[in-house]
Amino acid sequence: MEEPPAQRGDRTVDTATDPATTAGASAEAVSATDGHTVRARVAEVIDGLGCSRREFARRIVMDPSKLSRSLGGTRRFTIAEVVRIADAGGVDPGWLLGGPGQAPARGAAVERPAARTARATAPPEGRPSQIVRETVRLIAEHGFHAVRVSDIAAACGTSTAAIHYHYPGRDELLEAAVRWCMDEDIARRAAESSESADARTELLRLIALQTPRTAQQRRQWLVWLDLWAEAARSTEIGRLHADFYRQWRATLADVLRRGRAQGAFRPDLDPDAAALRLAALIDGLATQVLASAPEGTTPDAMHAVLTAFVDDELTAT
Repeated sequence: MEEPPAQRGDRTVDTATDPATTAGASAEAVSATDGHTVRARVAEVIDGLGCSRREFARRIVMDPSKLSRSLGGTRRFTIAEVVRIADAGGVDPGWLLGGPGQAPARGAAVERPAARTARATAPPEGRPSQIVRETVRLIAEHGFHAVRVSDIAAACGTSTAAIHYHYPGRDELLEAAVRWCMDEDIARRAAESSESADARTELLRLIALQTPRTAQQRRQWLVWLDLWAEAARSTEIGRLHADFYRQWRATLADVLRRGRAQGAFRPDLDPDAAALRLAALIDGLATQVLASAPEGTTPDAMHAVLTAFVDDELTAT
């Protein structure tokens, strides 16, 4: 059985909810539900899974700051977010919205029959993650505006109603796809940082991660190209773009600052200015690699230019 469609997916839930979204909860119970109840039950789901809020946000492909604000009462959960939370926690969306039922026990979320039926055909990683993963692949292959919801549904082996159930609009799908790429990129950076013996080695490893050699690296860069175009037109995507680049430049500046303290980089180096230059150089060269014919800029040429920049402009003599 497929997940039900979410024609109301772009609406938010707080002091009132639509009875049609409660999956069996009575109209009286829904009318009595307020934002505090929704927040409290979402918090119970997270506690029941025994994971951090940041990790839970990653599982449902949601901005951790949005989750934090929603739990704190300064932002309202959308219906689509409630659906993804219910899917990840194994609970009925109606219970999250104030319907009757049992609170999830720690370590094993309660799964009501409606939730079990709705997720019977979902893949092991969960339907939201599968949707985002396939969206990233399709954007990389065809471009965001050439990808139809029906294409994503076909790739996931499900219906368009199931896609809209989790991600009501194209903007939300793009945001989720970009956030998935961001999380992957940040995780790889963290792994490189933990294995690096010194700042210069770490910087060179970060540069290698940004050189589009593998299929996965190329896919992520192709999604970034769509992100840049959308960021120029969309306030929400633009904010996501700004947040990511703020983190990326801060990572580079921190490595450069530590390298300067270690004596690996020039003592007069301005870490913030150098991070801005290096990030821009990486972006420009990666774009050339992706857009080049076989005889154009290659990943090896890109890597050589970036290594020369480190040697000539940053390294202490």
